[in-house]
Amino acid sequence: MQTSDDYNKNFLVSWEEIHRNTKALAWKLLDKGPLEGGKWKGIIAITRGGMVPACIIARELEILNIETFCITSYDVKNQSETKVLKMPSSVDKDGDGWLVIDDLVDTGKTFALARETLPKAHYACIYVKPMGAKQTDTYITEFSQETWVHFPWDMENQYVTPLASQE
Repeated sequence: MQTSDDYNKNFLVSWEEIHRNTKALAWKLLDKGPLEGGKWKGIIAITRGGMVPACIIARELEILNIETFCITSYDVKNQSETKVLKMPSSVDKDGDGWLVIDDLVDTGKTFALARETLPKAHYACIYVKPMGAKQTDTYITEFSQETWVHFPWDMENQYVTPLASQE
């Protein structure tokens, strides 16, 4: 199990960066779907982190069919056992033609669990770490495994100690 001690680097992502990087992900996915004209059947957002990127991608690719796949594997900064809380309800049995979207693939456990259920879906995220890269079909940016990525929905504005003063 990973703990907060395993993350010795921090990277803060702004709302603008999320939007820009998610739009870049949408460009990569545009016209790549298996349906006529490169369309996708729909999007499956991994909750909760995948919900914001899924909304942006849905807008950019003009996808109206959106499902959620509720999988838990984090407790604040600790990775724990991965478990399904809710399956997507209207997705074909193997996920063929669907996009599974998450914000970050860290160890790959969440996508691996989703792949057991939806092996033919296309798995995409904005950010990936080396341990999760093999579970991801499309991504924008790779971080080192020891980097904790702070998303704007998890932060508030406050004073931060300069890097040179941190221990």
